[in-house]
Amino acid sequence: MKGLIAAGGSATRLEELTRVTNKHLLPVGRWPMVYYPLQLLQRAGVREVLLVTGQQHAGQFIDLLGNGRLHSRAGDEALFDLDLSYKVQVEPGGIAQVVGMARDFAAGDQLVVCLGDNIFEQSQADAIRSWSKGALVFVKDVPDPENFGVVVYGDDGKVTDVVEKAGRVDTRYDAPPSSDAVVGLYCYPPDVFEIIDGLEPSNRGELEITDVNRVYAHRGELDVRRVEGWWHDGGKHWGDLADVGRLIEETGANK
Repeated sequence: MKGLIAAGGSATRLEELTRVTNKHLLPVGRWPMVYYPLQLLQRAGVREVLLVTGQQHAGQFIDLLGNGRLHSRAGDEALFDLDLSYKVQVEPGGIAQVVGMARDFAAGDQLVVCLGDNIFEQSQADAIRSWSKGALVFVKDVPDPENFGVVVYGDDGKVTDVVEKAGRVDTRYDAPPSSDAVVGLYCYPPDVFEIIDGLEPSNRGELEITDVNRVYAHRGELDVRRVEGWWHDGGKHWGDLADVGRLIEETGANK
């Protein structure tokens, strides 16, 4: 089992904070944001990790993270002990494109994908370690499902489909069929790359991770687990970064 961190994007919603740096390098609590997904992967038992970012900030990530074996500046705390490598996404092409870039790195192994701006109270380690076949995604009940990709359940409670922003992007549904939003933590078997090879770009010109998840759902091979604890998407608004930093101080992260 190997890990992938998607850490690209221009993050224009964070305005001046990301004019000259990548959002995943911004401070959240006492750590840069990217530390949290790296810690999550390590706690799930992943040792080898590929980080994909844009060309403009790749050097900053290397300067910060090095080879993935990192101690605190005081020297008394081992932050990570990972085998970390890097790839550059020259032009934005969607999360599914980023996953496709990990084909050689995965080398036939299962792949755990975490978006670099997703932070979790619990590491979801037990769920990831117990995953054995098909694809696995994590969901969280949200008050605004129209702004997310959400899962569709059949009468038997099994996942039958995944809908991206119902009524706006996916017009098959006028309204979201559930409030279970798919968060930025995905587990894929080796055949994910074959699925990505068959994707067509969306109307925004990108390869969408929702389309990957939909293929597994239609096959009956998509398992869903509910996120334990709180979950936060750190790329929405600059004010959220301070709020989640305080939350981490109160509850901890990746427990």
